Amino acid sequence: MTDDVAAHIAANVRALRASRGLTQSQLSKLASVPRATWANLESGAANPTIGVVLKVCAALQVSIEELVSAPRATAKHYAGKALPSRQRGPVTVRKLLPDPLPGLEVERLELPSRSRMTGVPHRAGTREYLTCESGAITLVASGERFELAAGDVVVFRGDQPHSYHNDAVKPAIGYSVVVVAP
Repeated sequence: MTDDVAAHIAANVRALRASRGLTQSQLSKLASVPRATWANLESGAANPTIGVVLKVCAALQVSIEELVSAPRATAKHYAGKALPSRQRGPVTVRKLLPDPLPGLEVERLELPSRSRMTGVPHRAGTREYLTCESGAITLVASGERFELAAGDVVVFRGDQPHSYHNDAVKPAIGYSVVVVAP
């Protein structure tokens, strides 16, 4: 076993045990491995057999891949300016998910006074959720007109022609969540 894998196992076992609020003794009993073996796993000094690895995975309810992979950060901060944004005419559209999640798009729409943006129809079966945070947004979807005030939500077929309007003098902020059909 390479030193990197041993270090990964050690860090992951420590973090997973701590996140479950259990002691080494409790988890070693749950995994049916000696307490000293568990301590060696957490220190990075162990060279466990595949049998021990499988027992540890079962006790922690994780895959082998999760146990031996580089530890994941528990949190990551993204500055607002680091998130991708684009201009669609006068409207600023900013992605709110820094990591791609298959089938899901979440964006913030900043509509200046008296602005309009035409939406792009998505794949058949797609649902879109539009909520208005501030100001007023008019949504036209499949020939229907919806007036959204702060806090309102409209759910509509995202695979149909649609557009967003701010006919007011005050800017409007909205959020679009698109759940793309498989």
